[in-house]
Amino acid sequence: MSVALRNAQRAVPVRRAPLRRAVCALRAALGASRFDVGLVCASNALMQRLNSAYRHCPEPTDVLSFPFHEVAAGELPRPYCRGEYNLGDIFLGVEYIHQQCRETGEDFDDVLTVTAAHGLCHLLGYRHDTKPEWEQMYQKEAQILEELNRLTGSRLRPLTAGLF
Repeated sequence: MSVALRNAQRAVPVRRAPLRRAVCALRAALGASRFDVGLVCASNALMQRLNSAYRHCPEPTDVLSFPFHEVAAGELPRPYCRGEYNLGDIFLGVEYIHQQCRETGEDFDDVLTVTAAHGLCHLLGYRHDTKPEWEQMYQKEAQILEELNRLTGSRLRPLTAGLF
């Protein structure tokens, strides 16, 4: 199915084609190729509004995921009709991510891809509120990034490294 990518900000140039390809490969690694995903590249202002409205944190953030289905970690949704073959939407705070990369010296495109992988895991029920949840999510992120690394020759690591 498709990855619909929308760039809703103008502050940071985003290489959309490589990001879309990476998300397609990550979705395949999750066994979710049949499902659509919405990907929105967002400004700090939009991320702050969404984070405030949905998480009661009035500040920008790197990623917010809005699942279409509620599933347990690692389970695929069981759609009843064609219109339900949708994992949900991922909002990437590209302005926030870009600022972080400037501070740490990390590659922006790599971090954007890793952040999208993190968001995809959230769409499939993975969380990181407790250490056991974090360990499960970290393993899944590592697994799908390893598959992407194998396909692309990159060396990406999970976003949640060192959370606990």
